[in-house]
Amino acid sequence: MNDPVEPAELREGNPGAEGGAAALPADADARKALMALRNEVAKAVVGQDAVVTGLVIALLCRGHVLLEGVPGTAKTLLVRALARTLDLEFKRVQFTPDLMPGDVTGSLVYDNRTAEFEFREGPVFTNLLLADEINRTPPKTQASLLEAMEERQVSVEGVPRPLPDPFVVCATQNPIEYEGTYPLPEAQLDRFLLKLTVPVPSREEEIAVLQRHAEGFDPRDLSQVRAVAGAAELAAGQRAVRAVHVDPKVTGYVVDLCRATRQSPSLQLGVSPRGATALLATARAWAWLSGRDYVTPDDAKALARPTLRHRVQLRPEAELEGATADGVLEGILNTVPVPR
Repeated sequence: MNDPVEPAELREGNPGAEGGAAALPADADARKALMALRNEVAKAVVGQDAVVTGLVIALLCRGHVLLEGVPGTAKTLLVRALARTLDLEFKRVQFTPDLMPGDVTGSLVYDNRTAEFEFREGPVFTNLLLADEINRTPPKTQASLLEAMEERQVSVEGVPRPLPDPFVVCATQNPIEYEGTYPLPEAQLDRFLLKLTVPVPSREEEIAVLQRHAEGFDPRDLSQVRAVAGAAELAAGQRAVRAVHVDPKVTGYVVDLCRATRQSPSLQLGVSPRGATALLATARAWAWLSGRDYVTPDDAKALARPTLRHRVQLRPEAELEGATADGVLEGILNTVPVPR
């Protein structure tokens, strides 16, 4: 966990792009609104700009996010503040060993008045779902999210029920406590577009946190956070991201990065083709947020670790030697030739 968390570009906001073709006004307005999210979230959460940017990228790609960090790093507060800035419906589920699949997806309930069964929606029917400590619930309940995450629908008694749009799952897990937990299976890890590590704040940031609390800040009251974007801006951004141009050389570079993970002696499981498409999608979103209508190899490099770190598995001998997924990916990024 001591490896670099995210590249500096994601923390700074703009990777120093040269600027591409002029964007349509609607696209420019949507970009401005989505980039303003960080300033609003900062009213509630100090630092964590890289994590906020990653969440925005996931929303643009209609993907899901796994947040990993020690307790007390404002993961829940971060997602709540983001939902408020986007004026989206937010629900939270605390995953526990006794949580049942129906507690997440919903179930049929008998109505005495009508003598019929009616479907009662579970918390998954929302825009932004926080699955808190997802690795504390058994695999059966974890699997209840699989269809919702992939198909964006819930099937109960054979009847499919579509979920709201947008729908994003933000799941959290504790990286230092494994007793009484159920590690997520590879099939479900691969459903997450990004795995973002939430770091402990720096000394200056921690001082700022304490100063806010000394001045009366209440993390349960987010009235000071205002909505700066909505479903319309998000939809405009998603359309613009799909129109971002990808040169064949960049596509080849993304494939080469992913193939290199399959040949690495430190890894027993490399990135699948689904992971390659995920990296291309996140690179396009980052390029658009940076004000360009084309993808560069640097975009792929900037998003490689958060997009791929949960899609690889270290060999046991590599773990014993102290290797980490981020460290192996960093070595691959340094060795795979970059197209010019």
